[in-house]
Amino acid sequence: MIDDGEGAEALDQQGRANQGDLARETGVKVPTIRYYESVGLLPPAPRTESNRRQYDVRAVRRLQFIRHARELGFEVEAIRELLDLAEQPQRSCAKVDSLAREHLQAITSRIERLQALKFEMHTAPRALLSRKLTLSCSDSFT
Repeated sequence: MIDDGEGAEALDQQGRANQGDLARETGVKVPTIRYYESVGLLPPAPRTESNRRQYDVRAVRRLQFIRHARELGFEVEAIRELLDLAEQPQRSCAKVDSLAREHLQAITSRIERLQALKFEMHTAPRALLSRKLTLSCSDSFT
């Protein structure tokens, strides 16, 4: 379950925050908050009589979780799955572990590809370009 703890400074005395306050509290832009609502990662917020969204501490915590998962590189569908699993604390953590391991493997693979690219670019930038173009240069690359 997403933590209901303290720390949501944007909340008013009734324990609610508007969309702008939620954005400032979490570092997530308002259009992104709306997007997360539209794709179901963030439940639709109740509205005031003037039709303004009002978020509670659970929404703040959930959005903080979503933001952190995105910073870690998780895609929307993986985040949805993690949120669903978080709402079922009685379930085994095996699925969460599996998702994390899969994501770690993808990161490791990407790092390996980037390191190979870095090596190629560092050791032979002109050779790389000359495969596609005819280049002749008199100065050296540093």
